[in-house]
Amino acid sequence: MKTPGLWPDWIVRASLEYQHLPASLLPYSEFRLQQTLIEAAMDLLKQFFLSVLDTFTGLESRIAVVYLLLTVLIVAVLWNMRGRPTGFLAYLLPKEVYLHKSNLVDIKIFLFNALLSASGLFAAVTMTPLMTAAVLNGLLTATGSSVAPVDLTFAKLAFATVIIILTLDFCKYWAHRLHHETSILWPFHALHHSAEIMTPLTAHRNHPVFLILRALLYTVVVGIVQALMLFLLMGKIEILTIGTVNAGYFLFNALGSNLRHSHVWLSYGPVLEHVFISPAQHHIHHSAERKHYNKNYGEVFAIWDLMFGTLYVPQSYEKITYGLSDEDGTLIEQPYPNLRTALLHPFADSWRALLKGTSFDPDAAPAHEERKT
Repeated sequence: MKTPGLWPDWIVRASLEYQHLPASLLPYSEFRLQQTLIEAAMDLLKQFFLSVLDTFTGLESRIAVVYLLLTVLIVAVLWNMRGRPTGFLAYLLPKEVYLHKSNLVDIKIFLFNALLSASGLFAAVTMTPLMTAAVLNGLLTATGSSVAPVDLTFAKLAFATVIIILTLDFCKYWAHRLHHETSILWPFHALHHSAEIMTPLTAHRNHPVFLILRALLYTVVVGIVQALMLFLLMGKIEILTIGTVNAGYFLFNALGSNLRHSHVWLSYGPVLEHVFISPAQHHIHHSAERKHYNKNYGEVFAIWDLMFGTLYVPQSYEKITYGLSDEDGTLIEQPYPNLRTALLHPFADSWRALLKGTSFDPDAAPAHEERKT
């Protein structure tokens, strides 16, 4: 009696016919398909583990262990300056924050996106250094400029770093603002703003579509803008340099970026907060209160918010309520209480936004509409 295999016979036979192999190889071919499937699953599992590991070890990741340890030191200083209101461990890791169901959803989304990252999905659409190098070389060739690499002194490398960070931050401002103020895109970013508490892992509470769209936008827009800036101000620069200019972001991550998504308030004061976005200003950005809507889109620099009228500088500590609210600032029920709703509901919300106001609008009567917090 034939032992049931993993694959139906018709699939194995089709594979044999495609490879022009005789049907007599049916048992062996089925074994090979099973072995291939197991190998693929093991490789995906390995890449998943490496993806998670890299998140906590790679210096390009905000939640790398080295940055988390520096964050603990910063919190210790703040705890001491504020009179040690509780025990340090309770101040650093309050149970009501880290055991909150919103944090559990953060963890699930992080792991799901790590699995997608392991599959190569995000890497396939993230090619900013390649785009920058290609456009820069094209500009140099088209204008007959020298294609010899620039002799990168420390000053020139520092200047290139500033150029790249400023252009990247400028594009991040507009990518962020576009996701807030475009009704079709907002549902995919609303997931991030639906967090009811914040921890450093909330930075990874992102829908896969948001991550893909952001990566594509960065690849095209950031790549082109960086190439133009480097062409006008620097000349040819090697792709290796473009891909590894991280000094500015190392400082950004080291000096408290993890407090942007946390329960710890840290303001830079009204003067510096017109230049740099503080953790407190990002807390304001996540606020459900009406007066905080659509404020502080910037990541590193506040100058873009200042230039385009979206800057909010707190004058003192403000108690923040996080989550999504309606246009009047009234909190709405958590729309993404689990991983399934977090992944699927934004598609339906985006589709409704696309059809809104057309003859295909499924909502005949005015519908309750979510607003950015």
